Amino acid sequence: MEVIQEPQTPGRRERKKAATRKAIADAALRLFLERGYDDVGIREIADAADVSTATLFKHFPSKEALVFDLDADREASLLDAVHQRPEDQSILAALRDYMLARANITQDAEMAQFLNLIRSTQALSDYAHRMWMRHEGALTQAIAEASGAPHDDPTCAALAHFALETAALARASTDPTTAVKSAFALLEHGWNTTRPAT
Repeated sequence: MEVIQEPQTPGRRERKKAATRKAIADAALRLFLERGYDDVGIREIADAADVSTATLFKHFPSKEALVFDLDADREASLLDAVHQRPEDQSILAALRDYMLARANITQDAEMAQFLNLIRSTQALSDYAHRMWMRHEGALTQAIAEASGAPHDDPTCAALAHFALETAALARASTDPTTAVKSAFALLEHGWNTTRPAT
C-alpha cells in the first residue's frame, strides 16, 4: 500500500529565519528609498531590523544582496516559462511573453520606485545585471532540452544570452514593452527583416 506523506509546513525555526530575513530586507529597502543606497550603512539597517550586523550577514552576503531577495524563485519561474509552455507555443514566444510580463511589472508604481533606485546606483545596476545573467547557463540547458539540441549548442546559448539581455533594455527604456517586443522581433526575424536595407 502506498503511503502518502502530508506536505510538511516550515517549522518554527525556519519561519523565524524567514521572518528575520524579510525584516532585514524590508528595512534596507525602506532606508535606501528614503535616503539613497550610498547614504545608508549596514549598522543602520541592522538597527532598523533589530538584529546584529553578524545576523544580517548570515542572511545577506553583501550590501547589494539586501536589495535582491528572490533570485532562486526568479530562476525557477524563468525555466518554467520554457518547460511549462503550451504545446503550440515556441520557445522564443514563451521567453518573449515572460520578459513582457516582467516589463509590465516595471510599470507598477512601487516597482518603478525600486527600479529608479537601481538605475541611479551604479553598484546596484551592476549587481542586478550580474545576478540576472547568472541564469544564462540554466536557461541554455532548458532551451537545449526543450528543443532536443545538444547541451553545448551555441544557438541555444545565444538565445539564452540575448533573451536575458532584454531585461536590461527594458530597465533602461521609457517604453519597456516596446523595447522587449523589438528585441524579440530581431531575434525571431533577424536584422534584415526588421530594418530597411542600408
